[in-house]
Amino acid sequence: MRNIKLTIEYDGTRYQGWQRLGDSDKTIQGKIENILTQMTRTRIEIIGSGRTDAGTHARGQIANFKTDSKMVLSEMIDFLNRYLPQDIVVKKAEEVPERFHARYNAKGKQYSYYIWNNTIPSAFERNYSFHYSEELNFELMNEACRKLTGTHDFIGFSSLKKTKKSTTRTIDELSIQKEGNLIHFTFVGNGFLHKMVRILMGTILEIGSGTMKLEIIDEVFESKIRSEAGMTVPAQGLFLDEVYY
Repeated sequence: MRNIKLTIEYDGTRYQGWQRLGDSDKTIQGKIENILTQMTRTRIEIIGSGRTDAGTHARGQIANFKTDSKMVLSEMIDFLNRYLPQDIVVKKAEEVPERFHARYNAKGKQYSYYIWNNTIPSAFERNYSFHYSEELNFELMNEACRKLTGTHDFIGFSSLKKTKKSTTRTIDELSIQKEGNLIHFTFVGNGFLHKMVRILMGTILEIGSGTMKLEIIDEVFESKIRSEAGMTVPAQGLFLDEVYY
């Protein structure tokens, strides 16, 4: 039995997220599994490094699957990219040890979030950024990023209710780069809770626009109450860039 690791890029605009949903064919996982099943003539289930929400994109999602197929890797990539929709692309296929697991072996992830910061929206960036027209204070946003970096219990910055599992995560890097009207935020950490990047992003924006005070970050770490943090920004500005192993 072979274990195949895939590196996948996708535009999430048309899909209901990564995870297969019943009979729906509007998920990334479902689309890829259907083509793999055709290719191998056996029912294939793939394991992703994690779920991405409806509308979220990926430059480097990782998945693995087990197969008895003797097909060479380059032929697998050709087959997948020939029959998958054009907004899902398999960039790489590798044979990995049998015990490799895309989710359990992941050591960290990098996400990007893009803000279109102008009073006029962009016709071209609308599916790949959040249009936020408020004037932003970069000094305050950088200070917010510094406060959020490090090891903290991020439950107040997630959509999770109480859970027995640990909600402590480490953010190694949270940086801001301005590219014209587009502002690029990079999040690197050992793991992210459900909607955590989108809620952190909303909090940083509300601090940058003066809607929230900088101290709210420490207050939410203390209170662990989601409603005290900023808004959940829309999914279309979010990209999963890379998964670290």
